Amino acid sequence: MGKSLLVLTFVVALGSSLARAQQTGACSNCDQGDSRVKAIAEEFAADIHAQNAMSCNVCHAGGGRGTEANRISAIPRERIPELCGSCHADADRIKKFNPALHTDQLAQYRTSVHGIKFANGDTKAAVCTDCHGVHRMRPASDPGSSVHPLNVAATCQRCHSDAEYMKPYHVATDQYAGYSDSVHHEAMVAGGDLSAPTCTTCHGSHGAVPPGVKSVASVCGTCHVLQARYFEESPHKHIFAMMNIASCVTCHSSHRIKHPDDTFVGTGPKAVCGNCHTPDEPAGETANGIHRRFQRLEADMAGAKSLLDRAEHSGMDVSEAQLELDQAGDALTKARVTLHTATLSRVTEDVNVGAGIVAKAHQAGEAALRERGRRRKSVLIPLIAIVALLVSLGAYLREIERGQLTTTGAKR
Repeated sequence: MGKSLLVLTFVVALGSSLARAQQTGACSNCDQGDSRVKAIAEEFAADIHAQNAMSCNVCHAGGGRGTEANRISAIPRERIPELCGSCHADADRIKKFNPALHTDQLAQYRTSVHGIKFANGDTKAAVCTDCHGVHRMRPASDPGSSVHPLNVAATCQRCHSDAEYMKPYHVATDQYAGYSDSVHHEAMVAGGDLSAPTCTTCHGSHGAVPPGVKSVASVCGTCHVLQARYFEESPHKHIFAMMNIASCVTCHSSHRIKHPDDTFVGTGPKAVCGNCHTPDEPAGETANGIHRRFQRLEADMAGAKSLLDRAEHSGMDVSEAQLELDQAGDALTKARVTLHTATLSRVTEDVNVGAGIVAKAHQAGEAALRERGRRRKSVLIPLIAIVALLVSLGAYLREIERGQLTTTGAKR
């Protein structure tokens, strides 16, 4: 019984593979001398649709029946979204292949800038195949897919970095250059973090629209939750809304987002606060006050670390104090997030927590060094006594030797 079941399973699998090969191969067999048809057939063999037993006629509707009316032909560009949607918007059909696959892509596409422009007759607007490819489509989870997280930005830039192609739309074409120089790109490409943002993370994929002024904080806030919440509590919230200023991007930019440091804060030459505030106005004083607190805590942390390192290198156990000092770094990080409230008192609360930890670590380091000194002194006194005893013993032995020599000479 077991052997029969194994044979049956093999036959079914083989039959499925042969059927798939026959369906795909039927098209290439018609014109074996056409290198283009051969190349398409070879390319399609690696396509996710071919691997799910779908043949050319599923999209091209030729059916391999040979009549002129039914011959396979190129699909008109204006038909592509609806054609893809005939399967991908059909939940009953899709769940037979991948129950986890969404079926709202076509509905989302119709609401996107791409979909709206395409529906209004702009055939330059992106359709499914512009992003996913044609005959070699791969799942988004496949590193070889044009829509894999590592490849999304490069796919989008094929249109959006082409100044000539985008000229009729009067939009910038430097987004990819900016993103490539951003902390998000660094995290994804250099760090291998596939959860780091790429184009579709912020703009959406099928329902791709540029985030409006009022929605920017909400988009960034999907990852930067605390920063977004604190901004909502800040005086900037009302002012930015009143002036119709985008929130996060005003300070951090949109695509070329760099890793922020303390020079961002204050009214110094690199500070973004100085773009709106002067040093002598209350807001400028607040910004500079926050900057000074960050700098002071960081300097105090470095001093405490140096002190603990000295104690450790001299043989003292300060591991507990070193672990506690790490918590001061956590407090500084929290203070840098609280910065988004733009409220000096709230930032000071977090900084003071870190300062208290640093003070204890500094005290532990000084106590360890004092203990080291005490131990050295306690060892030095017995050592001096031992040396003195040895010197005395040596002198005594020399006296004995001289006495023995004198006695021997007298006897002679």
